[in-house]
Amino acid sequence: MTSSLFLAARYLKPKRAFLSVITFVSVLGVTLGVTVLILVLSVMTGFQRELQRKVIGFDAHLTISRDGLVDHWQKLIKPITTIPEVTRVAPFVQGPVILEFQHRRITPVMRGIDAEKEANLKKFIKEGAFDLNDDTALIGSEMASLLGLQVGDRITIYSSRNVNQILEELDRVKNGQEKANVDVLRQLVLPTELTVAGIFETGRYQYDSEFLLVPLHIGQELYGLGDSVHGLSVWTQDADRANLVQRVLRRQLPEDFVVATWMDTNKQLFDAIAMERHVMFFLLMFIILVAAFGIMNTLITVTVQKTREIGILKALGARTSQIIGIFLIQGMVVGFIGVATGLALGMMLIRWRNEVSDALSSLLGVEIFPRSIYQFSQIPAEVVPSDVTLICISAFVICSVAALIPAWLASRMDPVKALRCE
Repeated sequence: MTSSLFLAARYLKPKRAFLSVITFVSVLGVTLGVTVLILVLSVMTGFQRELQRKVIGFDAHLTISRDGLVDHWQKLIKPITTIPEVTRVAPFVQGPVILEFQHRRITPVMRGIDAEKEANLKKFIKEGAFDLNDDTALIGSEMASLLGLQVGDRITIYSSRNVNQILEELDRVKNGQEKANVDVLRQLVLPTELTVAGIFETGRYQYDSEFLLVPLHIGQELYGLGDSVHGLSVWTQDADRANLVQRVLRRQLPEDFVVATWMDTNKQLFDAIAMERHVMFFLLMFIILVAAFGIMNTLITVTVQKTREIGILKALGARTSQIIGIFLIQGMVVGFIGVATGLALGMMLIRWRNEVSDALSSLLGVEIFPRSIYQFSQIPAEVVPSDVTLICISAFVICSVAALIPAWLASRMDPVKALRCE
C-alpha cells in the first residue's frame, strides 16, 4: 500500500496541464454537488421545522368547532381539562373584518381571545404591551408597516357579519320602499374603535400581515354572538401527541363537533415540504453522479497514458491489488477533497445564507426570497447531522465506485502488450 500511495500521489500532480485541469474539474464537481445538497436539504428542513414552531407558537395544538356556534362552552371546558395530556383550554372568536385607518382599508382576520389563557403570545410582542383589555387590539408587524400604524393609534373595525343585511337594506332604500331603513342601515354598519396596544411579530408573514388580535368580548360584539364563541383552543403537553388527544375528544364530544389538530390544519403544506425535500435529495444526487463520471473519465485517461508504466510495474512483480490500489486511492483522494471542500462551503453558505441572498438581490435587481410567498422574514435553515453524514458518505462511496472501474481495467492489462505501448 505504501507504493500504491506514493504512485497515486505522483499521478495526482501530473506534468500535463490537461490532466491537471480535468482533475480540478472533477474535484469541483464533487464540491458543488455536496455543497448544493447540504444547502438545499438544510434550508428545506429549516422551512419545515421553523414553520412547525411558528404554527405551534401562534395556533393551538387542537381546535374544537362546529357548523354553528358553540353555546354553553363553559360546560365543555371542565371535562376537556380532565384529560391527562391537556394543559389548558381557551375560547376564541375568529373571522374576517374590515380595518380602517386614515381612509385606508384592509380585510384582516380578527381573532378574539382570552388574554389570560393565551399569555403564551406575549413572547411575540415587538412594540408596546400584551394588553387586551376593554377596547385594545394587537396587530402584526407587517400590517402595521403597511398602514403606518404605531402603538397608541386608533383603528376602526367593521364586522362582515351583516353584509347580507346591509345589501338587503340598500336595495330597499334604492327602491324607495322605506325611508326609515336608512337608520337601520346606520346601526348595521356601526363600527368599533380600538386602540393599538401592541405590535407582534411571529416571523411568519401570513400571521404578521393578516391577523388582528382583540379581546374575546370585542370579537363577540363584532359578530353579535352574545355569550357564544366560534370554538375552543386546546393545548397539550406534547404537540406531537395531539392526535392521541384528538381521538379522546372525538369520543367525548357530540358528533356535530369537529376536532382538528395543528397537523390536520397544515397537512398539505407539511406534506408538500417533506415530499419536495426527498425529491430534491434524489435529483441533486445526480450532480454527484455527473462528478463521479468526471473522476472516472480522468482515471481512464491516466490509465491510457500510464500504460507503459503499468506494464513495467506488473513485469517487476506488482500484484493486481497494488495496481488497483494506485487508481482507487487516486479516485478516493479526489472524492475526499471534493467532499471536504463541499462540506466546508455548504456550512459557510448556510451561515451567511441571508447575507448572500441580499447581495444577490442587490446585484441582480430581483427579490431572491419574497417574504409574501415564503411567509418568512428570513431564509430558515437547520443542519441535521444525520443528513450531512449521509450526503458526505454517499458522495465518497459514489466517487470510490467510479474510481474502481478504471482501476480494475488497469489491473487487467497484459504486461507484454503494455510494454510494447509507445
